[in-house]
Amino acid sequence: MARIIGGIACSHTPTIGFAVDGNKRDDPVWAPIFEGFEPARRWLREKKPDALFMIFNDHVTSFFFDHYSAFALGIGTEYGVADEGGGERDLPAVKGHAALAQHIGASLVADEFDMAFFQDKRLDHGGLSPLSMLCDHGAGGWPVPIVPLAVGVLQFPIPSALRCWKLGKALRRAIESYPEDMDVAIVATGGLSHQVHGARAGFNNTGWDHAFLELFEKDPEALTRLTVADYAELGGVEGAEVIMWLIMRGALSANVRVLHQSYYLPSMTGIVAAVYENMDQPLPRDTAAEHRAHMGRQLAGVEAIPGTHPFTLAASVKAYRLNKFLHRMIDPGHRRRFLESPEEAFAAWELSEEERDLVRRRDWDGLIRYGVIFFMLEKLGAVVGVSNLHIYAAMRGETLEQFQATRNAPNALYSVAGGEGRKNLDWGKPK
Repeated sequence: MARIIGGIACSHTPTIGFAVDGNKRDDPVWAPIFEGFEPARRWLREKKPDALFMIFNDHVTSFFFDHYSAFALGIGTEYGVADEGGGERDLPAVKGHAALAQHIGASLVADEFDMAFFQDKRLDHGGLSPLSMLCDHGAGGWPVPIVPLAVGVLQFPIPSALRCWKLGKALRRAIESYPEDMDVAIVATGGLSHQVHGARAGFNNTGWDHAFLELFEKDPEALTRLTVADYAELGGVEGAEVIMWLIMRGALSANVRVLHQSYYLPSMTGIVAAVYENMDQPLPRDTAAEHRAHMGRQLAGVEAIPGTHPFTLAASVKAYRLNKFLHRMIDPGHRRRFLESPEEAFAAWELSEEERDLVRRRDWDGLIRYGVIFFMLEKLGAVVGVSNLHIYAAMRGETLEQFQATRNAPNALYSVAGGEGRKNLDWGKPK
């Protein structure tokens, strides 16, 4: 079973990434940052966790306010480096532990957290500033894969400290029920006190920073009684992001061993690096199987329903590129390129030969079995002039006429095609 070995709490200010990229280890202004993180780096090198669960917030880089989630879990296989306005940092992409992420996502939903899930998103300084300080990186990539959790703490209302604490409790159940034997470390980023907007910009409260660290170690649940306004008053509005740390602390044992704690306030943000080693005690019986049954309860038995293939997180990751290719049929330029030169379109999207073959043959049921969601099929159908009913019939292994005979209104053919697309519809025969 998976085991949480401990947690790292650290700031994610861009100051950190700036110091790393500028090789300012020997500069007296920046050296305390490196010194503060060194014990955490050493702990990771010694413990060699199999995955890092990283808690951070995006700074309106890869996530925007057209769709802003409270808790968004990365379930993909890789996360690139975001351009925050001045170009990408010279860092390799970070590998994701997709299997662990999908298990955690299913567990959190089973525990009634309404999660958002993402793939194909790049990480900004919220995740990469601390990671680039904690781990060596180079041409060979990063030494450990991650599971990223982006917490929406910029657009109010945001999750409460109590909600973050409860999520941490659920996260512990999720990780410890993962059936693979592996060690996981949890990295919580953000803070400490700072405010970067308005006439209060530059606000810090060193006294609160130290009081928070003391409570975080010894009485973390007390921190859940503070409101977001309390955190804003004590540590600045942007400093209220430290509620994210409670996700990590909630996932650890009640008693933890503090192996290291540093604090440095060079300019705008109190920069912290702290290592908390888990001191959990094994239970007299294994409860992981019971929790996995709880996770699977809602879909238990669905595999026995003939012709039914739920679109799971695993399917989403497996068929992500193909689903995205078909989703782009909403773009007129993409539609045109596909119709005029499908092979060039396939190559541009780096589809596998299996994926190309499924699309070429319009193997509607094969596409579903591969992991394509139906609503991408109807987009493809609209582009190539096939009605939804043609697709339904083909998936059932029937002719259109046979399928229509099972309908109350046999002649009701339809498609999602609109505008110019309606002129291209051909209901003459299945394709």
